[in-house]
Amino acid sequence: MSTERKYREEIVRYGKMVHERGFVAAMDGNLSVRLNDGRILVTPTCLSKGAMKPADLVIVDDEGNRVSGRRNVTSEIGMHLLVYRMRPDVQAIVHAHPPTATGFAAAGIALTEPLVCEVVMGLGCIPLARYGTPGTSELAKTLEPYVPNYDAILMSNHGVVVYGDTLEHAYMKMETVEHFAQIALVTHLLGRQQPLQQVEIDKLLSARTKYFGAKLAATMPIPRAPHKVS
Repeated sequence: MSTERKYREEIVRYGKMVHERGFVAAMDGNLSVRLNDGRILVTPTCLSKGAMKPADLVIVDDEGNRVSGRRNVTSEIGMHLLVYRMRPDVQAIVHAHPPTATGFAAAGIALTEPLVCEVVMGLGCIPLARYGTPGTSELAKTLEPYVPNYDAILMSNHGVVVYGDTLEHAYMKMETVEHFAQIALVTHLLGRQQPLQQVEIDKLLSARTKYFGAKLAATMPIPRAPHKVS
C-alpha cells in the first residue's frame, strides 16, 4: 500500500470516529496529514466527516493551492498551514467542535487547571486563543502565539485544534481534551476544584521528561499550581 493511500484511509477512518463521537456535526471540522513531499492531504469543504471516501480528499501545496482532487479545499486550510510551518515535528492535525470543550471555549474559559495527572503528563495544559473569523487569515493569527508550545488549543467561540506526529496521536489528543473538559465541568458543577500542588506537578514533569524526552517535554508547558493558603 502506498503511503498516500494509507493516509487517505486513515483520514477517512478518523473522520468517521470524530463524527460518531459527536465531536463534529453536519459538515464541521477538518483533518490533514503532511505528505512526504511536503504537500498536505486534507479533508474538503462541504462534506460530512462521517461520509467521506478516500477519493474525496484534496492535496494542496505549502501555499494552500489545490494540486490534486475534485472537491474544494477546506476554508480553514490556513490554520493547518500555520501549524505545519511553525511545527516541523507535526505530521497531522485534527480540528473539531467537541461539545464540552467548545462550551468552555464559548464561555471564555481555558483548560489550564492541573486537575488530572494524565492531562498534565500528556498535554501540559490547554490554552484559549481569542476569537478569529473562520476561513480568514485572522483565525491563524489568533493561534500563532500558542502553536510553538502547545499541542491542543481551545479556539474562542469556535472549537478545538490538536496536532501530533501521527493522525492517531492527534485524534487521541482531541479525545483527551474533551474528556478533561467533561471532568472540569463536573468540578464546576460541584463548586469545588482540588488542583495538583506544585510538588506533585514537579514529579509529573520529571516523569514526562523520562518518558517523552527532555526536548519534547519542554514543548508542553506544565500548568501552574495554585498558591497554598497558609
